[in-house]
Amino acid sequence: MKLILILAIVTVILALTAYSIGVLSEQFSKKLTKNALLFITMGVGLDIIATILMIVSSGKIITIHGYIGYSALLLMLVDAYFTWRLYLANGLNTAVPLLYHRYTRFAYIWWVAAFITGGFILR
Repeated sequence: MKLILILAIVTVILALTAYSIGVLSEQFSKKLTKNALLFITMGVGLDIIATILMIVSSGKIITIHGYIGYSALLLMLVDAYFTWRLYLANGLNTAVPLLYHRYTRFAYIWWVAAFITGGFILR
């Protein structure tokens, strides 16, 4: 296995861990906490890095898993945007609107599905 692919796998696992902590923090507390803001942002940043590493490793920009991954990354980026927008408007420990709460859950589920399909493709 190429070193760049190993780095991509490690980075995407770190992205999953960070994004999970952020999303679960928000989902359980129904508030925008420091952990939610920090870990959602970290998860998105790490996923961007992992995506770049995967593209470099495979040499392909367009694949079936790529489409799934790009759509998941887009959902995550929108989630991070709304997270930061909520933070800048209301600060920390503010209750999250129901639509934001549901969108975050949807984005997370879609991203985990993309993560799992990527694991099957590597086999």
